[in-house]
Amino acid sequence: MRILHSSDWHLGQHFMGKGRQAEHRQFLDWLVALVGREAVDAVIVAGDVFDTGAPPSYARELYNDFIVNLRDTGCQLVVLGGNHDSVATLGESRTLLARLATRVVPGVCEALEDQIMVLNQRDGTPGAVLCAIPYIRPRDVLISQAGESAADKQLALQQAIQTHYHCLYELAQARRDALGVPLPIVGTGHLTTVGASVSESVREIYVGSLEAFPTNAFPPMDYIALGHIHRPQKVGGLEHVRYCGSPIALSFDEARQQKQVLLVDLDARGLHSVTPVEVPCFQPMISLRGSLDTLGPAMKEAATLAVDGQQVWVEVLVTTDDYLSDLQARLQTLTDGLPLEILRIRRERGNAATGLTANARETLDELSLLDVFEQRLASETLEEETQDRLRALYQQVAADLAEDGA
Repeated sequence: MRILHSSDWHLGQHFMGKGRQAEHRQFLDWLVALVGREAVDAVIVAGDVFDTGAPPSYARELYNDFIVNLRDTGCQLVVLGGNHDSVATLGESRTLLARLATRVVPGVCEALEDQIMVLNQRDGTPGAVLCAIPYIRPRDVLISQAGESAADKQLALQQAIQTHYHCLYELAQARRDALGVPLPIVGTGHLTTVGASVSESVREIYVGSLEAFPTNAFPPMDYIALGHIHRPQKVGGLEHVRYCGSPIALSFDEARQQKQVLLVDLDARGLHSVTPVEVPCFQPMISLRGSLDTLGPAMKEAATLAVDGQQVWVEVLVTTDDYLSDLQARLQTLTDGLPLEILRIRRERGNAATGLTANARETLDELSLLDVFEQRLASETLEEETQDRLRALYQQVAADLAEDGA
């Protein structure tokens, strides 16, 4: 059985006023070609298909086109909801998509048996049993108790999520026994695990409640396909517990990461191998740091990243010259004649100035709510830890409002 593990597409994302539609279309076309070339039996998308609960129409079109194109390869698709996805939006077309070899689990099901699936190989024979576990909202598995402390709530949520995983694992074992075939058991998840390395584009999903799920709380599944963390990595050094990461850089601190998807091969004995496949870079990005004297040569070097007439998106952190009032104009001069576009300027002293080129052609219609929040946050002099916490709280409130509105 060969599974392709991907996650965190964030279709519809606006990045500092820039759309990602072209990048996402290129990635999805590349992914379909890879599936056909590698004879993949099933693709698992472990959450955050969309960037918001109400994705723009072009993002839904990308999603639908991918499903149709993937079906032509003979591969089945399993889509799990993430913390950015609306349960209602992701689930509205799941009955129709089931006709296209696509199974969607937008949220925790009332009947846990609905989260157990048998994944078939291309010849139609069973290849694995899947515990399809999406992002788990606290209200899905937990009833709040009056008078609980924060520590009590955190422990209760951890135990409830652990119970959910183990109940599904037992159901998967029962399904395997009923089939009478020695099949591997695969699990999914969209959460932060203990020891996972995050990036600035990742917003914590259990704010003030459960910050990280311990790896030893997972049941002994043969492979666990995780989403939410954008940096590809093994969890706790374990070969079978993996984040594949996002397929495109969703923040400047991800620009130097080699993005990847994972080819997972399993057989009756369990996990056979995990093979990372590098995702091409469809939009060059770079973060530069230094004084005006050193940034000039750095800009010229960054320009070499441009391919086929593309402009390189640039973030600049200015060090010794950060006091200058005309800093943006000076930096713009350094890019003259180069295929570079400065999307963000930061001053090392902490009083950041966020800009989108000297002309600043943005309007509110072009900005997402997150863009507005980020620009407001950048105007304040706050510790990085405080910024991260405010960003996380904002994301949680926005996600809750989007879900209530759906």
